Amino acid sequence: MAARSGKKELPDPVQQNQIMCERVRKELQCQKLYTHYSVNPLHRVHTITRKPMSWHDNTEEVADEKFLNLLHHAALEPTKKYSEPQTESQEIGWNTTPLIPMDRNDRRFYLPRQKTEITK
Repeated sequence: MAARSGKKELPDPVQQNQIMCERVRKELQCQKLYTHYSVNPLHRVHTITRKPMSWHDNTEEVADEKFLNLLHHAALEPTKKYSEPQTESQEIGWNTTPLIPMDRNDRRFYLPRQKTEITK
């Protein structure tokens, strides 16, 4: 009768426990714990210029070579970072070397702009 009247019966505590256990199990399957944090190499790092008269900015600090290499690697263009395109959009224009070497003496492939009486 409860289904016909539109009211839903509340689950008993055993059913509620089963629902909660299933939900937790599904969440744990999709969950991944990350403990290693670092700078994202895919995004450029925006630096802010220092104040020239500030005393704490003028102190010399030892540069971390690993961090500097990571920053330089992040600033590279994708063709120098990766050996092959990472996305579909990168496939367009990935290979920029010409298939046929340019020979300026060959008139079949080299068509320079020419001046005519109208364009002069």
